[in-house]
Amino acid sequence: MKKAEQVEKAYRLGKEYERTYRGCSQCVMAALQDTLGIRNDEIFKAATGLAGGIGLAGDSGCGAYTGAVLVLSSLVGRERDNFSDPEGIRFKTHQFTRTFRDRFIQEYGSVICRDIQNKILGRYYYLPDPQEYEKFHNAGAHDIHCPEVVGKAAQWMTEILLEENLISE
Repeated sequence: MKKAEQVEKAYRLGKEYERTYRGCSQCVMAALQDTLGIRNDEIFKAATGLAGGIGLAGDSGCGAYTGAVLVLSSLVGRERDNFSDPEGIRFKTHQFTRTFRDRFIQEYGSVICRDIQNKILGRYYYLPDPQEYEKFHNAGAHDIHCPEVVGKAAQWMTEILLEENLISE
C-alpha cells in the first residue's frame, strides 16, 4: 500500500472507529495499528482511561492525541532494558511528539480536550455527568466532531511515522 493510501486509510478508520465504538484514545490507536499492521493488544488496553481528556474529565490531553503518542512511543520509545538511554532515544521520541503536537495546535489551538471541545462544539461538556454527556452526544460529538479529530490524529501520526521512516510503507 502506498503512503497516500495508508494515510487515507488511517483517517477513514479513525473516523469509523470513533463513530462506532467511541473512546478516542483507543479508536486512534486501533486505526493506526490496523493501518500499519502493528497490532498490540496490551497497549490498546492501556489506552482505555485516556478517552475524553483522561477519564472523560476533559482537563488533560485529548484522547486522540495521547493515544497516537502512545503508538509513536511504542515504536520509537526508550526500552526498559535500556533505561539509562545513553543513545538519547527518548529525545527523538519527544521531537516527533512535538511535530505531532504542532499539527494539533495549528488545527485546534490546543491539545487539551476541553479546549478542543470549545473550538469544535462551541463549549465544554463535563462528560462524567450523564446529562452533560447526553448534550455532548446530541451536539454531534460522536457522529461528526470527535470522529473528525480522531481521523485527523490518525492521519497526522501516520504521516509522521512514514515521513520519518519509523515504519515501512
